[in-house]
Formats: sequence, C-alpha cells, structure tokens
Amino acid sequence: MEKLMHHFTGYELLWLFFIYSFGGWVLETVLATLKQRKFANRGLVNGPFCVIYGFTVVCMSIGLQELTGFWLFAFAVVYATIAEWISGHLIEKAFGVRWWDYSGRRWNLDGYICLTASLIWGAMGYVAVHWGNYLLLTLISLLPGMLMRIVLLVLAGVLFVDVLGSFLLLTGKSRHPERWEAAEHGLDKVGDRLGAAIAGFVDRRIHKAYPKAKKAAKTPENVSGQTSPPRFAVGCGFYKVVSLFLIGAFLGDITETIFCRVRAGVWMSRSSVVWGPFSIVWGLAIALVSWMLYQYRNRSDRFLFLVGTFLGGAYEYLCSVFTELVFGKVFWDYSKIPFNLGGRINLLYCFFWGIAAVVWFKAILPKVEKGIGMIPVMAGKCLVWGMVVFMSCNIVVSCMALIRYDERSRGITANASWQQWCDAHYDDAKLMKIYPNAVEPK
Repeated sequence: MEKLMHHFTGYELLWLFFIYSFGGWVLETVLATLKQRKFANRGLVNGPFCVIYGFTVVCMSIGLQELTGFWLFAFAVVYATIAEWISGHLIEKAFGVRWWDYSGRRWNLDGYICLTASLIWGAMGYVAVHWGNYLLLTLISLLPGMLMRIVLLVLAGVLFVDVLGSFLLLTGKSRHPERWEAAEHGLDKVGDRLGAAIAGFVDRRIHKAYPKAKKAAKTPENVSGQTSPPRFAVGCGFYKVVSLFLIGAFLGDITETIFCRVRAGVWMSRSSVVWGPFSIVWGLAIALVSWMLYQYRNRSDRFLFLVGTFLGGAYEYLCSVFTELVFGKVFWDYSKIPFNLGGRINLLYCFFWGIAAVVWFKAILPKVEKGIGMIPVMAGKCLVWGMVVFMSCNIVVSCMALIRYDERSRGITANASWQQWCDAHYDDAKLMKIYPNAVEPK
C-alpha cells in the first residue's frame, strides 16, 4: 500500500528536531559513559543536544516518508552516512579537531564514516520515520498547545545562544568573551546535571568525550618560501563552489534540453527558474558533489562511480519529494522506466549520476578550474556576488510563481499583492512553457 505524503508544519519539524537532538545526546552520552566508565557529554554544543541527530532525522522524515521496508532502511543508511561524513568534515574544518575516528574499523572512509556505524544509523532512522514520528507527534498533540509553543520558543532561543556562543568562543571571534562564557557556563551546568543523572560523574567536555580527538593535519600551501600571485577561487572554497553551481546549472539545463530533443524529438524547456536557462537541481548537484568529493577527485574511476551513483540517487529522490511538497507539482516521473522507485528515481539514471561524477572529476573539472583561475581576483569576486544576487532573486520569483501556479490549480483566489503580481506576469500559459513536465501528483 502506498503511503500518503504528510505535509509537516514548521511547528512539528521543530519539535522533532529538538526531541531527536536530545535523544541523540542521551544515546551518545550513555555509549560514551559505558565505554569510558565515566560521564562524557557527547553533545556538539554545551546544552543537552546533539543537533546532528535532529537535523538528519528531520531530513529523513521529510524525504523518506513514502518509503517502507528495505528501501526505507537503505535510504536511511545513505542519508545518515552523508550527514555523518559532512558533519565530520565541517567540525574538523571549523575547529581543527576530529571528534570521532573510525580509522581502526573495516570499510571506513578516511575515518569519518564506516559501514557498521552507517548500518546502525540507518536502523535508527528506519525506526524514527516508520514509528517514532507518529508516536511523538501524537503525544505532542495531546499536551496543552500554548504551553508547548512557549517551551518550543524557549528551546529555540537557548539553542541559538548555545550554538552562537560555542562558535564565538571556540573560534576566538568574540569581542566580549566573558559574556558568552557566562552563558555557556550556565548551559554547561544543565548538561552536566542531566549527564550526572545518567552516569553519576561530571568531567570536562570535549577531551573527555572524545579521547581519540586529534589535531587535523594541515598541509602547508607554500613550502618553497616563494610568494605566488593571487589567484581567484583557489581550492574549493566559497567562490569556487558558487562558480561551479552557476556553471553546473547552465550546463545541466543545456544537457537536459539536448537529451529531450534526442529522446523525444522536441525542444523542451528544462529550466528550474523563470529567468534564464538554469537547472537548480543540476547546479546544486555539481556544487555539492564537488565540495564533498574534491579531496577524492584523484581516486579511481570505480570509487567516483559508486559514490556518484549513491549520492545522485539519494539527492534526486530528496529533490523530487521536496518540490512536490512545496510546489504541489511533480517535475519528473520515471514510473514507465524499469527499476524505478516511486517514479522519483530509477536505476538507469542513478548509473548516469555515477558516470557523470567520473566525467566531471576526470575530464571537465580540471578544465573548468583552469578557466576560473584565469579570472582576475577582483573581477571574479564582483561577478560571483552579482550572480548570487541575481540567482537569489531568480529563485525567489520562481518559487512565488510556482506556489501561485499550484494555488490557481486548487481554485485559490488572488487576494495578496504578490499573488496578483504573479497572476499578471506568470499565468498558467507562461508557466506551462517554462515547466512543461510539471503535473499534479497522482
């Protein structure tokens, strides 16, 4: 039996985030305590929250709610693995330390992820999506609404102060560290007291929680002592990622347009936005895969193919669910292609993502990087920020037009000024030309 899509409210998602963040903190603390024989606060922030758990389960809850059985477990494994891999890299980059290390376990990737941990996280994600969310939301609905909203606002405020304070103190960017230290000290006491109730002992946080934490090895950029002229978008930082997003969005739109011409014999718009030939799905895919796999770009073709296949399939599935929930339209349907999953992805196109990853890193990216590096630094920065402003406006207008497109199909009249503006500038006929494949979900 096919599961119905649940449109989570912001209120529900926030509660799931906090509940699973707290549950993850309790689980990590218990496991660390059993292993070290003393209390160890495993939260990233000072309060009793492990935000990685909350964020990951929320993404699973939105993106995987239609799946059941093996496919739910498999995609939960993939999403949890991606979340742990990204979190490990971000923590190491931000704070210069590695907070967990799977290097001693079999089937690991640079110590950030391993097969055993991924299977465990996948099983936990399965339980959360299949049973946990319904039980938790049912319980929350039985409690006083006003009280729960007040509690939620307090939790959101505390977490914001905790995250901001931790970042400023650990990076040394606070102009008044004593103020943040006082706030962090108070939050730390809450975590310590809760942890003491679990383990009975309080100790220092990071070094005690992560005894294997080690300083990240830093490769010197220039060991020759010679200064080289500045180059635009060196490595895979902000300017490089944004540039790759723009290039990928344009090339993706052109590729899909040509593919539709060859396959269906017609010229068809494949753009994701109302202004210009840009495919946001392709742009984000190129930017994300380049950022995530940049350090592995010289690995074997087999490695890049397998990683690209899994990442591409998970990414395309999540995009399909997200666009349907937000815009009320199905932008692609693979139901008629063999080996598909709910019409959202299919095995052939997953293999295509893998092939695209190999071609991108081995053939296209080196040439693209060379071209980007030839742009003058100041001109490149101005160009990137100009395109950021343009694409931001483009995406906002496109979202407004698509939301109004869905409202018109449901007979909702235009009362607000933005609705009237969308009706005047982006009527059904115009949007059907831009999004010819956008149809109502079955």
